[in-house]
Amino acid sequence: MKPRPLICLLAALVSLLSPSILEAKAPRPNVILIFIDDMGYGDVGFNGATVPKTPNLDRMAGEGMKFTDFYVGCAVCSGSRTALMTGCHYQRLSMKPVLFPDSTQGLHPDEVTLADMCRAAGYRTACVGKWHLGHLPPCLPTYQGFESYWGVPYSNDMWRDPANRLAADLVLRDGVTLADVRAGHKLKNGVPIMRNEEVIEYPADQTTITKRYTEEAIRFIKRKSDKPFFLYLPHTMVHLPLAVSKAFDDPSKDLITNAIEEVDWSVGEILKAVRKAGIADNTLVVFTSDNGAAVGSSKPLRAKKGSVYDGGIREPTLMWWPGKIPAGSVCSEVAASIDVMPTLVSLCGGEMPKRKIDGRNIWPLMSGAEGARSPHDAYVLMHGPGTVRSGKWKFYPWQEGKGKQSRDNATWKPSKEPVQLYDTVADIGETTNLAAGHPEVVKRLQAAYDAHVAEITANQRPTAALVRPADAPSPSRPGSPKKKGAKAKGK
Repeated sequence: MKPRPLICLLAALVSLLSPSILEAKAPRPNVILIFIDDMGYGDVGFNGATVPKTPNLDRMAGEGMKFTDFYVGCAVCSGSRTALMTGCHYQRLSMKPVLFPDSTQGLHPDEVTLADMCRAAGYRTACVGKWHLGHLPPCLPTYQGFESYWGVPYSNDMWRDPANRLAADLVLRDGVTLADVRAGHKLKNGVPIMRNEEVIEYPADQTTITKRYTEEAIRFIKRKSDKPFFLYLPHTMVHLPLAVSKAFDDPSKDLITNAIEEVDWSVGEILKAVRKAGIADNTLVVFTSDNGAAVGSSKPLRAKKGSVYDGGIREPTLMWWPGKIPAGSVCSEVAASIDVMPTLVSLCGGEMPKRKIDGRNIWPLMSGAEGARSPHDAYVLMHGPGTVRSGKWKFYPWQEGKGKQSRDNATWKPSKEPVQLYDTVADIGETTNLAAGHPEVVKRLQAAYDAHVAEITANQRPTAALVRPADAPSPSRPGSPKKKGAKAKGK
């Protein structure tokens, strides 16, 4: 019997449909992006730590995929968050590595964030936690694609900018009065909690911050809707000053251990809420950190926060999506936080930003596709003195001893080679400089670095000026001379 013409025609049309069109009809995942502050590679059980205990993260690793070579875009706060949120190296967007309450600039709202992309694709969006990409209009999360925001607008060791609007239900603590606040009260480590664009608590009770972030996030997850959601949960901990709730205040342990264990508890509660809501099979959860350890451990990697050695930018990372990401799997290909944007565009049915970004789609890696390889021939960072990761090689276009580093050997002496090259597979601690023996690799990676710097420099885009009320008290650092000028200027 011959096939009927109509059936043949339909079969031919289906065969011509691109995979992206077919995938777009599949259920789009909810996305939860958990971004820890200052957590090091060696702070978690799934990377070998025995103290602290991280059973929830270890279970997540067993149910999902561990990335062993996942890099962020900066070794400190704001630059790293810029890369994650936009898929761009922070220098492309003219961002500072770290913003402060007296900074005059923030992430430009014309840049497409993960929340912008998801919201345009029909997602509900929420940010719960530390923002640190601009604490005034037009740079707050509610200007950057998030329908709601609850958290601390910058690092918890900073202070309050009196320019932020006060909520009618403002909660004041530690003896601070409304008159004090209106007069510009500031103190180091005295940061506000904001809801959307208003300060709702000052100073924040940092002992409760991890617990309250978790509760806010779970409330969002439980909210019933026929739309998928994107939840960004950038924790304040384990950034200094460390603080924990009563349940985790164990005097027999170091405070950093307690803080990491409370963050681990938080991850467990988030996953528990996802399972209880019956959405685990359609929820992607990404866990990583903004930079290396400040207090904890980045071992076995070299150096810590602030450095472009691996201990400063190579992060503990997990991807979890039951049934879609292979359980108990490990990916040792080079991937990066800039890759989250294009990956979510593909998964969430969104559109790529019209302007150039730097990330690549890493879903083939996450899904365990056979033969999947890193999309980065050379992953280049301009942060600090700069670095390049390519395959097993890590290259530094500067002499050892001139950048931030950490070496336990007191008798260690820096190499006299003008540049550095390490085999990160055979020498994960980056201890032996192989530059002299591999001139062809040095030449190739130096060229990659130079080309990257030239391209970024030629195509930088502006930040946005933070808008301050003309009568707002000075945002200057507590104890420093007051700054003049009513309105901040963008770069």
